[in-house]
This record gives sequence, C-alpha cells and structure tokens, in this order.
Amino acid sequence: MKFKLSSGQASKVIIIVAAVVFLLIILIYGGIMLFGKKSQTTQQTKTQQVPEKPKPVYEATIGNVRFVLESSTDLGRVIPSKTQFESDYTTTERFIKIVIGAQNKGKNNISDRSWDIGNIVDSEGRNFASINDKLYSILPRPDLCGALLKPEFDPLPCIKYYEVSKISRDMKIEVKVTGGKAQSSFLNLKLP
Repeated sequence: MKFKLSSGQASKVIIIVAAVVFLLIILIYGGIMLFGKKSQTTQQTKTQQVPEKPKPVYEATIGNVRFVLESSTDLGRVIPSKTQFESDYTTTERFIKIVIGAQNKGKNNISDRSWDIGNIVDSEGRNFASINDKLYSILPRPDLCGALLKPEFDPLPCIKYYEVSKISRDMKIEVKVTGGKAQSSFLNLKLP
C-alpha cells in the first residue's frame, strides 16, 4: 500500500505530531517539577522530625559564680577506707566521685554557703543525693564546697560522692547559687 498525501494533508500531519511532542514535553517537565517539590518537602520534613541532640555542658555561670566540671569518676562498687578502724564502703550499685570547680567572676567576695552542688539526675529523671555525710573520713580537709570565693581566684574544687543506680545513663549534676535570688543549672557528667 502506498499513501499519497496531498500537500495540505502533510502539513496537518506535521502540525499534529508537533502538538503531540509539545504536550509530551509539557507533561514530562510538569512531572519532574512536581516530583522535585515532593522530594524537597520530604527532605524538609525528615530534617524537621529529627531533633538535634544537645551538646554536653561542662561549664555554667550563674550570677557571678562560674562552675566547671573538673572530673567525674566511676568508682565501682567499693570505696576503700582511709583508716584501719573503718571498713570499706560498699554498694550493690555504683559510687561516683564528682569534682566541680567554682570561681568568682565578679568584683566582690561571694560569701560562705552561698553556692553548692546539688543532686545527680539521670536520663530517666531519677535523683541521687550526695552521700558525703556517710564518707566523712575520706573527704578532703578543709571541705571547700560552699567556701568563700574571692574575685578571679583559681576555681575552688568541691568534691562530692554519690551512690547511683548501675543502669543510670546520661547523668547531670545540679550546680546552684543560693545567695540572693536562688538559681541553678545542670552540668553533664563524663561517664558511660
């Protein structure tokens, strides 16, 4: 079979083919744009849903008192006694020793007992109080927790012991200023 097209029919065929090609180009371009917007929206939603984990805080300033975590040590289940008259301190959980330095960043002395270190709080909200009253014989003399802070002197180390659960993770310790308006903050501990 041979097709004979007159000159008018050939131009109609070319116009129809051109129109079909033009419509295909528009549909493909529209599809690409639509898909691109959906993937951008999906990426934005994913980034919005994943909150950033806050960075650990090892230093805080409350009023004129600067607190710095100097060390946090997991002592395990036994704290050896310093004297032959006392037995070792033991637990079924674990002991932690915390050393926090306190420094006066102001221009005047900060009086005795106007700052201190509070409880440890773990990721589940469990509170652990200091056990310094039970460990009197191993505490440093003099006890510098809450001592007079002179302006811009080196940080005074405050040493406290805690008995915490062996399953506790992501622990923080409260640091507080009690003189004037009571304020507090939390420092992260460098423990597993």
